[in-house]
Amino acid sequence: MNFDISLSYSKLSLAITAEVATRSADPVELLRSFYYNCLPYQGPRPSPEESIRLSKSMSFMDHLRREPRYEVRLGRLKYRGNDADGQPIFQQKRVDMLLGIDIALLAGKHQISHAAILAGDSDLIPAVEVAKQEGVCAWRIHGPARSRTNGSATYARELWDIADERIELTQKFMNNCRL
Repeated sequence: MNFDISLSYSKLSLAITAEVATRSADPVELLRSFYYNCLPYQGPRPSPEESIRLSKSMSFMDHLRREPRYEVRLGRLKYRGNDADGQPIFQQKRVDMLLGIDIALLAGKHQISHAAILAGDSDLIPAVEVAKQEGVCAWRIHGPARSRTNGSATYARELWDIADERIELTQKFMNNCRL
């Protein structure tokens, strides 16, 4: 998804909550928004660019932590060598597991009745299935099915299939979430 806007994550959370509330017969209240990511890779001897990238990322994460009802969960970025063109290969670790654990725990403790998931990885399917078994309505928040730049899938179809409800993020929707 690329909407080319300066995004207010708080406005995005509130807009998604409002959209879920308008489509649900149940009362809907935002418990918390979770943001999952990794800090940028830092080599044993960080380059100036790596240091700047890390500093900016840490500032962003600190900003999110100060937002009302926001929780930041960080995985790790692992260096996995170089590709055939000599470009470094990085892999996120722990991010999907952290998200899955949070969904399953909140559902199992009956702290949520709705889960709005803005992620596209099929690794989340078991956690969504657990949440649904606990009576949680699973909302799949997504962009277009295909990338506008190269036509590739933007999310796992299986995750879309198991969601109870779906909300597509359009340019109009995202414009309401500007800083």
